[in-house]
Amino acid sequence: MTGSAHAWTDLPQQLSSSLSKINSIAKDDGQLKAFTTSNAIDKPETFGIKAAGSNNAILVKVSNGKAEITTGSPDQALFTLSALPEQWENFFKQTPEAPYQSYWGMFGMNIKQEGIEVLGSQDGFAHWTHVWRRVLEILHDAHVGETPADTEPEVDEDHIVGRYVYIKAPVWGRCKVFYEQSGTGDLSNTIVFLHTAGSDGRQYHGVLNDERMRKKMNMIAFDLPAHGRSFPYEGYWPGMHTNTEDSYVGCIAALVKKLGLKKPIICGASMAGQVCLAVAARADEVGAGGTIPLQGSDYLNMERQWYDRSPYVNQSLFNPEWVYGMMSPTAPLVNRQLIWHLYSAQAYGIFHGDLDFYFGGWDGRSRMAGVDTKKCPVYMLTGEYDWSNTPAMSQATCDKIPGGKHQAMKGLGHFPATENPKVFVGYVIEAIDHIQKTRQ
Repeated sequence: MTGSAHAWTDLPQQLSSSLSKINSIAKDDGQLKAFTTSNAIDKPETFGIKAAGSNNAILVKVSNGKAEITTGSPDQALFTLSALPEQWENFFKQTPEAPYQSYWGMFGMNIKQEGIEVLGSQDGFAHWTHVWRRVLEILHDAHVGETPADTEPEVDEDHIVGRYVYIKAPVWGRCKVFYEQSGTGDLSNTIVFLHTAGSDGRQYHGVLNDERMRKKMNMIAFDLPAHGRSFPYEGYWPGMHTNTEDSYVGCIAALVKKLGLKKPIICGASMAGQVCLAVAARADEVGAGGTIPLQGSDYLNMERQWYDRSPYVNQSLFNPEWVYGMMSPTAPLVNRQLIWHLYSAQAYGIFHGDLDFYFGGWDGRSRMAGVDTKKCPVYMLTGEYDWSNTPAMSQATCDKIPGGKHQAMKGLGHFPATENPKVFVGYVIEAIDHIQKTRQ
């Protein structure tokens, strides 16, 4: 351990200059006040933040309407967030590198780091995730200043129109599905955007309104059955949703056929990035003429957590917090908050059921070598800040696809199209150009 890293062994001491003013900052913080104001908080709870090996912690006492920050022994805490000194040092850089932009990123999943652990009540950790996340942000900003972030330009005109159609998909059956359209291309010059697990097509509004994209393509974004503004599918019961390759690919194929699209490019992120690879392997069945998988790989298997489908944890708080730390800290705040909002708004069990596909339900490892990229070109894009599906994972998958292309996206994370549309569009146009040139 270096001398610099060793200095972070005592976290309260290292942050002492910031801790002297942190309570006045926390008192006036609108987000923290919104997260803690509830008459349901009928008794104070305390959690800790410390460096591994130290018995000196930052203590946060949460009560109705406020969070008070002191220091002391972690023995007083319901749970304690612990990390190695050098990991905290990376977190407290003004612009952290991936995956240090959040404690969830440090905690990791498939890139789990040594030295990160939550001590004490795991239920308490999940229960208060929205509060400890905001407290860590306040500590970070008080110590080194806010991470410089892009701004999202304001617009006064929207170019998106939406409507409903009925489709019938394998497994799910008949459903009334909502889709949106923008752009000036025709049915033979179309890109279909697919949303991430547990979300909906509003993720693509920045792209659908982008002037460059509107001039280049006919764009379609739709909500999967039982997601967003689409209706529950045939035979659906609340909490029973699951996603499989056949249901997902079949749903895309049904929409392509219903709308009369001619060899569209299919593009989506996360579980939608994985299904883009499945579409490439089943291109004739879908009628696809290219795919742009975002944040995708041929196989991803993580230890499942059940807080996103728990009767004891508020999913409208836990789900958005779990994904919030997958984004780039330099993305416009309004866009990061949009992702939070979308993930807080979905129905019970939808997110968890979608992850049945994302975590191990999709396995294309034996099929990537058989993808015909002359018929269905594949151009993969991966945000550098994603700790769920890293650029290295996407590159390893791309290496198996004859003629496949991959590019890491600077300053973007797990939700690139929503985080920073103006940056993402530059990457996606390059991918579209490659696909169209390859098909010609």
